[in-house]
Amino acid sequence: MQYYSLNNTAHRVSFEQALVEGLAPDGGLYFPASITPLPASFFEQIESLSPAEIAFEAIRQFIGTAIPEAHLKQILAETLDFDIPLVPLTERMYALELFHGPTLAFKDVGARFMSRCLSYFNQDQSQEVTILVATSGDTGSAVAHGFHHVPGVKVVILYPSGKVSEIQEKQLTTLGGNITALEVDGVFDDCQAWVKRAFNDPALSQRRLSSANSINIARWMPQMFYYFMAYAALKKHHKPVVAACPSGNFGNVCAGILAQRLGLPMHHFIAAQNANDTVDRYFKTGQYQPQPTVATLSNAMDVSDPSNWVRIKALYGQDEDLLRRNLSTYRFSDAENLAILQKIYAEYGYVADPHGALGFEALAQYLAQNPESIGFFLETAHPIKFVDTIESALGIKLPWPAGLGDLLQRKKQAIPISNYAELVEVLR
Repeated sequence: MQYYSLNNTAHRVSFEQALVEGLAPDGGLYFPASITPLPASFFEQIESLSPAEIAFEAIRQFIGTAIPEAHLKQILAETLDFDIPLVPLTERMYALELFHGPTLAFKDVGARFMSRCLSYFNQDQSQEVTILVATSGDTGSAVAHGFHHVPGVKVVILYPSGKVSEIQEKQLTTLGGNITALEVDGVFDDCQAWVKRAFNDPALSQRRLSSANSINIARWMPQMFYYFMAYAALKKHHKPVVAACPSGNFGNVCAGILAQRLGLPMHHFIAAQNANDTVDRYFKTGQYQPQPTVATLSNAMDVSDPSNWVRIKALYGQDEDLLRRNLSTYRFSDAENLAILQKIYAEYGYVADPHGALGFEALAQYLAQNPESIGFFLETAHPIKFVDTIESALGIKLPWPAGLGDLLQRKKQAIPISNYAELVEVLR
């Protein structure tokens, strides 16, 4: 399997090169040179397969011969060694809980897959790899834990100061070892712009830099696994299946669309947005105009210029009509978010997080207009990560997950930076 830059289709690399480079030299995102739909027989028996078996069939063509099949199966078994339950709220609405991994967020899947692939490729390398990643919340902690103590790999994480939750910050700033956290005086879009700039900076040409944001194909593509798994569970209802995804950098919903291109019978996708609503406005006006990022209760979605939008357009072959037929967007304010959290708890006894809540409401509104469909929303992070918001909104006390231990008592280790030059000094 080869990958090309979305800025230059003539630039072709292997899976290993795309993984290690993160971004193409021209700044473009890598994209698979071919996407071959899976055979109908796979979907006919999908409900009888294990998560690791489903994942293997979904990803194998994108790996090709780069990783032996036996080793790839082992990577997938380790990646998916925690539950991803589909919880019914009604006969037509389900919550796909993606927060049962080690850092209580959906990004554990992609980060664990990527770290294990990089570890495989790095086993014979003498030169160290530096993973450079920007985070608006959960990416940083998932990457930090996924790569902690991986030989030959250092991780540098940029996060916006004061714009992630306390638990998210502690998860990415307390590990030490090969993990370095940079607290940026700015917003997520600043962090992301600096990461992209670093990949094309001649001053850093001697460093082996890679990215673990969803711009990296090995972080992005594994996120399609749980769409396959959710469909397998809902197939028995014999209804059109739709998925609602809280969307920031649009990597998650983009992975679902990739699954659809592989033949997964997903009827429709829904992107829920907060005040950072560039794509929602684009759908309404036809003008793609990112605005300054706004801090919201759903902080992992605080992205004004989503990197993966170009991949989504590529997946639909730049066909605007096809894109709009397959993807809907909904936009919600913080005030609406709080009301939705309260409604979900009052009506269903379910505690959502501020991201999943927006997915829930987008799905509810879509299903109200499409009564023939059934659907799930992605519950992307454990509510405890937003404990102050949830406890205040619902008037409850959340139990502390056993897996977090004494996290809040651990000492934060972060280097404050306020400009790109300071990032370069750290990387040097």
